[in-house]
Amino acid sequence: MLDALTLHPLAFGLDISDLSLKIVYLKRQGKTLKLHAFGEFPIAPGVVERGEIRKKDVLVQIIREAADSLGANLSTRQVVVSLPEEQAFLQLIQLPKMKKEELENAVRFEAENYVPHAIEKVYLDFHVVQPFHNHIDHIDVLLAALPKTMADSYLEVLKQAGLTVKVLEIESLAISRALIAKETSATPVLLVDFGATRTSFVIFSGHSLRFTASIPISSSQLTKSVARDLKLSEEKAEELKIIFGLEGQDDEQGKMVFDSLQPPLVSLATEIKKHLSYYESHTAHQHLGINQQRIKRIIVSGGGANLKGFTKFLSTELEREVTLGNPWVNILETSLQELPPVSFGESLKYTAALGLALRGLYLSD
Repeated sequence: MLDALTLHPLAFGLDISDLSLKIVYLKRQGKTLKLHAFGEFPIAPGVVERGEIRKKDVLVQIIREAADSLGANLSTRQVVVSLPEEQAFLQLIQLPKMKKEELENAVRFEAENYVPHAIEKVYLDFHVVQPFHNHIDHIDVLLAALPKTMADSYLEVLKQAGLTVKVLEIESLAISRALIAKETSATPVLLVDFGATRTSFVIFSGHSLRFTASIPISSSQLTKSVARDLKLSEEKAEELKIIFGLEGQDDEQGKMVFDSLQPPLVSLATEIKKHLSYYESHTAHQHLGINQQRIKRIIVSGGGANLKGFTKFLSTELEREVTLGNPWVNILETSLQELPPVSFGESLKYTAALGLALRGLYLSD
């Protein structure tokens, strides 16, 4: 369906994870952006596992019902979809300066040294990254690769659900588009998306991603830890986790929750330290300048980031600035006092979907 103000079809963002899918649809109204449709819809365990679709027919029905439930507010069936970090490959590579017509062959040749799959078995894409500091002898290229079998399974499901896929995008690209103001950062920043089934790390500097990774430590793991240690149902454990978080130590039950949450969160902090150390010890060759080698700022997002005391805990463990992300930074020109009909805390779990929705807007520009 075409928007009345443009001949180009608009597209909504669709973020599919193991346990839920999220929809965000943005439209322009004059000079502002408005949230026209959004929603989160559960996916039963076993339908999608570590990003791999196990029950296609079930997922087709969930997607179809989710889109239909939003009614006329979702006035398009064009979609920009995220693909799971576990199955994808992203790498920033350097190539000698060359003519545009030579670049594609050079990237494909160089990709064989990086992509952990046979080149004929992946979909390969790339774009040249605008340098933040002038490069004398090379160009930076962001290389993306997706296994064809995985990408094709998503395309098949979405087609059966009645949607037209405009873009398949790796989730970390959507996250950075949502959280990095104007998609530019003068100094490197670590984005930590703390989700229900995994945590994604994204290092962004200049105009591009520099590094991505994913680990299985997750918000649901925290809930399971509380349920196990306090011998509660997961529903009750989730309730107590929300009530107390890391700030309820003055209460006996809150102290028990804190003691249960601490070990997996210490493990999370340890993993962050490892990835920070790896990145900071491998940046010299990127010619980023002295100010772009150490990461001083960490931004957290995802539903798990709402845990009380989470940013303070990480800041203490990591000895660096840790703040909640603002997934509206590239959407709202005014303050967060004029939020759309979704709370700021809730919007953190829509971070990737909001980034995808922004990409959907760009398609119509």
